[in-house]
Amino acid sequence: MAFLKELFQKNTSTLLSMFLLVALPVLGSSSLSLLLYNNRELLEHLTPLQSIFYFVVIAFTMAFAFTPTTFVALVTGFYLGWSGLPGMVVAYGLAALIGYRIAASLDHGKMLHFLHHFPKADAVMQELKTQSWQLIILTRISPVLPFALMTFVLAVMRVDKRRFLIASIIGMLPRSLFFYWLGTKAQDVFSLLQDPDTGTTGKLLVIGLVAVSLFGLYYLFNRALQRALNKGVGKG
Repeated sequence: MAFLKELFQKNTSTLLSMFLLVALPVLGSSSLSLLLYNNRELLEHLTPLQSIFYFVVIAFTMAFAFTPTTFVALVTGFYLGWSGLPGMVVAYGLAALIGYRIAASLDHGKMLHFLHHFPKADAVMQELKTQSWQLIILTRISPVLPFALMTFVLAVMRVDKRRFLIASIIGMLPRSLFFYWLGTKAQDVFSLLQDPDTGTTGKLLVIGLVAVSLFGLYYLFNRALQRALNKGVGKG
């Protein structure tokens, strides 16, 4: 209890930001779904300049958790088709970098400094940082882990920024390509957002990605804990 009390006292802004990053996507996607329902031709026939503006805007909405990445993949696939895929990938990368910078600015290293007072937790965190490639990819590959929240967590951990960007894009691609493909096949955007019919194969793919992410993260955390204990952290 003392740990939790101190955690909340010394990291209030960080924890509040993390909470908002979980809640905002629900509000944002609902609002934008309504906007698209009332303006179904809003994103049709965009000029090249308008398309660039669109990708910049969605990069910021994803970074600030106003739009889930799945929502963006579905909508972009529906309106822009496969020609819009490179722009969406660039927007993902830009969103990740923006979120990383914002999280680092809000946290100022407070969370890591706080963990220094708890040697075992600090040691586990350091072990996870040595496996940051796997960690980042596993947090990105799951469709159920919020993009902006995971960006915030990874930024607070101070993982290498270049590695963070590359691994984020690699991890996002499998699920993003699938939902993008669904968007290109859809006949109506509002029906698509209300109920993306993934079919049996799609459901198995999503379940598989979630399972890979969960079991992979469990394995990484367990191995990091074991390595920390083997080094004698927290003993004596």
